[in-house]
Amino acid sequence: MAKKRIVMALGHNALGTNLPEQKAAVGPTAKVIADFIQNGWQVAVVHSNAPQVGMIHTAMNELCKNHENEGFTPAPMSVCSAMSQGYIGYDLQNGIRAELLRRGIYKSVSTVLSQVTVDPYDESFYNPIKKIGRFMSREEADAEEAKGNYVTEVPGKGFQRIVSSPKPVAIVEIDAIRALLDADQIVISCGGGGIPVLEQGSDLKGASAVIEKDLVSGLLAKEVDADVLMILTSVDNVALNYNTPQETPITRMTAAEAEEYSRQGQFEVASMLPKIEASISFIKAGNGRSAIITSMEKAEDSIDGKAGTTIE
Repeated sequence: MAKKRIVMALGHNALGTNLPEQKAAVGPTAKVIADFIQNGWQVAVVHSNAPQVGMIHTAMNELCKNHENEGFTPAPMSVCSAMSQGYIGYDLQNGIRAELLRRGIYKSVSTVLSQVTVDPYDESFYNPIKKIGRFMSREEADAEEAKGNYVTEVPGKGFQRIVSSPKPVAIVEIDAIRALLDADQIVISCGGGGIPVLEQGSDLKGASAVIEKDLVSGLLAKEVDADVLMILTSVDNVALNYNTPQETPITRMTAAEAEEYSRQGQFEVASMLPKIEASISFIKAGNGRSAIITSMEKAEDSIDGKAGTTIE
């Protein structure tokens, strides 16, 4: 009997926001992932990287600023994304490997440095919204704008750089990811939404952008023909009228119902809406699929329909 396949998308709370927090958070996260593997699932993991990539971007720019006479240069967003995939994957794969070994399970855990192509004409390039990096003074913000970058004012804190968030088109390393899963290995890929790249002939050029991690998770789940897309976040359930006295948790809904709720504006654009859109796209791409949105703590119960929000 073929094993069932799941793509698990980890939110910020599964990784912390800095090096010590990440190291501490990986332990409990690895235990949840190991539970699924022990129960016979083939697992692909996608993770967020917003705090980490911002930290890397800030560090590289500060290095350049404070050592400008030593030949250091700022790191493009695509390079910062690659760095974040490497060091988050390093902690995750070692945490999962150690947890599996403690259970007597001998499987390789691999991180695939993943590039994701985007459309150069994606409308988001003309309307950047993703905030990254440290807060800047007006003078520093003017210097960023002089370089052709976008900035926005954050009341009471200063200015911050903003980048585009284009939709993912294709995962460049998808064949390698499939090969690992087909070999019943655990794979960590598309971290932080993947490294955004533009196709230019036979070359790939890094884009100054951040791809929405949830949308890439849905794309990956389609491409590897997963049975379940599980998006782990900070809430136990999707809810209607969120954060109001009329808030109502949803335990199950169809893709059509999810689309209608989206049209009604029930889901926040920068948080829940991408999770819903990824789930709908995944479900519509094949039969017998389901998407689950829940918290890390409810992950195991949700697979049996005892918790979380299931979309079918």
